[in-house]
Amino acid sequence: MAAVKPKVIVFDLDYTLWPFWVDTHVYPPFRKTSNGTIVDSLGFKVSHYPEVPEVLNDLHKQGYVLAVASRTGEVVGAKQLMELLGWKQFFSHEEIYPGGKVKHLTNIKNQFGVQFNEMIFFDDEGRNIRDVSELGVLSILVKNGVTRKVVDDALTRFSKPK
Repeated sequence: MAAVKPKVIVFDLDYTLWPFWVDTHVYPPFRKTSNGTIVDSLGFKVSHYPEVPEVLNDLHKQGYVLAVASRTGEVVGAKQLMELLGWKQFFSHEEIYPGGKVKHLTNIKNQFGVQFNEMIFFDDEGRNIRDVSELGVLSILVKNGVTRKVVDDALTRFSKPK
């Protein structure tokens, strides 16, 4: 029997894909230097968690539908940073605006015509994990950024009979 796979995998941004809050710890607009480094408007280097690009690329190549759910007030900066990092290509949908994750995940559910129990959600905040779990979404608390192990463990957990 084939393993059960999620129909949509959703990632938060701040402290999940990158190690900062885009609305308070860095200063948009961002730009890429001649050597490919991304810096904010003050010239400070901006980066992501080490395994994130490879994880996103691999999930995308495997045919998973990926989405973003971020409650940041720095919508333009977050989108610009995703573009500069080359991540826009991986995500089929973005919910990036202030507000609750329940609304974000409900919009994603409706966008793709899936059920909550067909999704996995990764976030660093316990309150978001609690709120989204109550919808029936497998919600994974990320401690130090998304890693291959965190994602693989979640996919294994998702595929187990409920």
